[in-house]
Amino acid sequence: MSRDRLPPLSALRVFEAAARHESFKHAAEELFVTPGAVSQQIRLLEEHVGVELFVRDGRRVVLSDAGKASSIILKEAFEKMFEATRIMRQTQQKGRVTVSVAPSFAAKWLMPRLGDFSAANPDIDVWVSADMTPTDFAVSDIDLAIRYGTGSYNGLNVEHLLEEAVLPVCSPALFEAAPIRKPADLVHHTLLHDVSSDLDPSDPDWAMWLKAHGADEIDASRGPRFNQSHMVIEAAVAGRGVALAKRTIAEADLRAGRLRGLFNEKDAPISFGYHLVWPQTREPSMAQMRFMDWLRAQARDLGNAAAQPQDRPVFAAQGI
Repeated sequence: MSRDRLPPLSALRVFEAAARHESFKHAAEELFVTPGAVSQQIRLLEEHVGVELFVRDGRRVVLSDAGKASSIILKEAFEKMFEATRIMRQTQQKGRVTVSVAPSFAAKWLMPRLGDFSAANPDIDVWVSADMTPTDFAVSDIDLAIRYGTGSYNGLNVEHLLEEAVLPVCSPALFEAAPIRKPADLVHHTLLHDVSSDLDPSDPDWAMWLKAHGADEIDASRGPRFNQSHMVIEAAVAGRGVALAKRTIAEADLRAGRLRGLFNEKDAPISFGYHLVWPQTREPSMAQMRFMDWLRAQARDLGNAAAQPQDRPVFAAQGI
C-alpha cells in the first residue's frame, strides 16, 4: 500500500486506545472525546481498510482477529512515535532532568541534597515528580526514577542505589522526659505506625518488632497511623511518640539530633531497597548521566549501615 493510502492518524490513534481498553467509553475518556466520536472514527477506519476491527456484541465491543493482530503493532508504533517526539525535544531540554520518586524519599533524602547538585551543575534543572504510582516511561516525559522495591522491573535498566533498614526512634525531648531503656518501657509511650510498610512484607510492624524483642505483651495496635514514611518521622520529631523508622528516610534527622535511636539497636535490614531505573529504549543525555553519577556518589557517601556486616535481627517476608 502506498503512503498516501494510509488511514488518518486520528483514526488510528482512536483505534489503538479503543483496542487497548476494549471499550469505546474508556477510550473516549482517555482521549477527551465522546463515545460517539470514537465509534465514528472506528467506522471510518473500518471503511478505509475494508475489514471489521471490532465485533459488536450487544453493548460490548470485542476485537476481531484482524483488530487483535493490528492493535499490537499499532501500540508499538505509537510508543515509537512518542519516543521520536521526545528525542526531537531533547535538544531544547538537554539541560533538564525529570526524576520520579516516592514522596517520602523526595522530602527526606533527595530534596535536602538537591541544592548541592544545583550549585555544582547550574546548567541543569532537575524537575522532581513525587508520586507513588510507578512511571510508565513509554508515555511520559520522565527521564529516570528511583523506585522502592525488590529491583525486579522488566524492560528497564535497574541499578541498586541504597539498602533500607528499620530502627526504633524518638525525639530527644521525649526520651529525656521518660527514658526508654528497654523494649518493655514502650508500654508507657505512644506507638507511631508507618502503614506504608504494608507494601513491603519484610518491613516489620510494631507487633513483629515487639515479639522479636520479648515485649509482645504490649498492645501493638494502639497509636496513630500514617500512610507516608516521612509523616511518621515528622510525628516522632515532634515528640508525638516512638516510631519504627526507615533508616534512609530518618537519616537526616538522626544526624541533626532531632531523633535518636533507642536501645543501641542495630538496624534490621529489610528486603526492599531503592533502585535507580531508566528505560532500555532511551540513551541517557549528558545531563541525565551527570545527575545519575551524582546520585550514585550521594548513595556511597551515606554509608548505609545495612551494608555493613553486623549481628542483628533480620526480618524476612515469611516472618521474623
